[in-house]
Amino acid sequence: MWIDAETTELSQIDECKSFIDKGVGFNPGSDCKRIRVHMACAVKHDGRHKVQLVAGGHLTETPVDSACSSVVSLRGARLLAFIGEPNGLKIWSTDIGNACLETYIKEKVYIIAGPEFGDREGHVLIISKALHGLHSSGLRWSERLADVLREMGFFTSKSEKDIWMRDKGDHYEHIAACVDDLLIASKDPDSIIKMLVGKCQFKLKGSGPTEFHLGCDFFRDEEGVLCCAPKKHVEKILENYRRIYGTWPKPATSPLTTGDHPKLDASELLNEDDQKAYQSLIGAPQWVIQIGRFDIQTAVMTLSRFRAVPRRGHLDRVKRIHGCLSKMHHATIEIRTDTPDYLNIPVKLCAWECSCYADAKEEIPLDAPTPKGKPVTMTLFVDANLCHNLISGKSVTGILHQLNKTPIDWYSKLQSTVETATFGSEYIAARTCTEQVIDLRLTLRCLGAPINGPTMVLGDNKSVINSAAIPHSKMHKRCEMCLLCHQQLVNKGAIVINFCSVGLKFPTTVFHQSNCLCTSQIRNL
Repeated sequence: MWIDAETTELSQIDECKSFIDKGVGFNPGSDCKRIRVHMACAVKHDGRHKVQLVAGGHLTETPVDSACSSVVSLRGARLLAFIGEPNGLKIWSTDIGNACLETYIKEKVYIIAGPEFGDREGHVLIISKALHGLHSSGLRWSERLADVLREMGFFTSKSEKDIWMRDKGDHYEHIAACVDDLLIASKDPDSIIKMLVGKCQFKLKGSGPTEFHLGCDFFRDEEGVLCCAPKKHVEKILENYRRIYGTWPKPATSPLTTGDHPKLDASELLNEDDQKAYQSLIGAPQWVIQIGRFDIQTAVMTLSRFRAVPRRGHLDRVKRIHGCLSKMHHATIEIRTDTPDYLNIPVKLCAWECSCYADAKEEIPLDAPTPKGKPVTMTLFVDANLCHNLISGKSVTGILHQLNKTPIDWYSKLQSTVETATFGSEYIAARTCTEQVIDLRLTLRCLGAPINGPTMVLGDNKSVINSAAIPHSKMHKRCEMCLLCHQQLVNKGAIVINFCSVGLKFPTTVFHQSNCLCTSQIRNL
C-alpha cells in the first residue's frame, strides 16, 4: 500500500509538471540552491495510506516577511453559515487537491533525483512548482487563489481577508478559504464548482453540501434547522481517554463542581507519566472549544494553568471535564435565524446631550459594501465572577455573542487586574464586551449584512448597567466590611461574622472609607 501511495504521489507530481528535467550532469548555476526531498507518510482516519513529497525548505534562506497562507477564522466560517441561512443560500464545501502544485515558485532550487524517480535517477530536476516544505509555498498558493477569485468577480472582505464576496443584486455570495478548503455560501454553488474545475483546471474533491468542515460536523435536524457540532472531535477525545486509562470517563453533568478552587489544591504532585497524560487530556479540548463546546471553556482555561506542575486533584478535575463531554456528547449549536423578541425588556432611553458623549455615534466605514439580505439582531450576554483565582485575586470575564438566536462567538479569560468588589470585575467585563460589540458590528458590516438596531447587552449586575447606561448616575458600589467598621461593631457589642468573599483570614477591604456601606449600617444600630 505504501508503494501504491508513493507511485500515486509521484504521478501527480509529474502531471502538474513540478520539475524541469535537465538530465545528468547539468550545472544550474551558483544562484540555484541544491536541496533535498523526502517522502512524508501518514495513515488517514479511514485507513488510506497517504504519501506526500516534501521539499527540504530548511536548507534555503528564511524569508524576512511572512510567507504563509492565511486562513479564515472559525468565527468567520460560522458567520458565513449564519448569513446564508436566512437568505436562502446553500452551504457547500470543497477541497482543492494538490493546491500548492497549482502555482509556480520564485525560489531557485533543484534536486538530484533519487531511486524513487525510477529512470530519472541522477537527473538534475529544477523545482518549478510550490512543493510542500518550501518557505513560500503557502503564500504562492494564496496569491494564485486570490487571482482566480478576482477573475470570477469576487472581492475580499475588509474585516476577514479570507472571506471573498460577490454582488448578486439582492444578496452577496461568499467563499471562505482555509488554505485549500473552501466554504461556499451561494444560491447556485454548483456553478462556482464548475468554474473552478473547468476554467481554472483545479482538481476538486468532496464537493457538495457541507457535512464536515474545519473539524466540525454540519447537518440538519428533523425540523430542517442547520446544526453544527464537533461530534467526531469529541469522539476522538473520548477515545484518547479510553486509550490512556482503559475505560470510558465517568459521566458528569458539569465540568467543575460548584465552589471549586483548583488553585488551592494541595494534593500530591503527579509523576512523569501522569503529567504527560494530564497535558494530553487538557490540550485535547482546546480545539473542541473553538468549534462549539463553549460550555467547558472556563474549566479548561482554569486547569490549563497547571500544565507545567499538575497535582492529583487537577488530574481528577480534567477527568471530570471528559466525563462532562461524554454525558453531553450530543451538544449541538442550532443556527436559528428567527429574530428574538425583546419587547418585554424595559429599555430606558436617556438624554446624552449634556454629557461628554453628546455627539458620539457609531463609526461606519465609508467603503463598506451596501447592506443586503435579511437584517441581523445582535445580543450579548456578559458576566464576571469575583476572585476566581484565590491566590492572585483575579476574576474571570465570560461573554457569549448571539446573532438572532444563534451563538456565534464566546469568550472566557482571566482579567488582568485585581478587583476587590463584584462591581469592579463586572464593569471590566462590560468594557471588554463593548469592545467586542464594536468589532463584531464592523465585521458584519464588512460582510454586507444589515444590522437591526442597537446591540442588546444583557447582564445581571444592576449597578453596572445603570452606571454604564444612564448619564450622571450615582456610583452604587457595594463595599466589603473594612477593619475599622468591623472593630466599631465589636465595640458596640455586636456579634460580627467575617464574611470574606474568598475564604481568606482577613477582610477583602482593608482601608476605611468614611462614606462606606459599613459606616451607614453602624449608624443604624
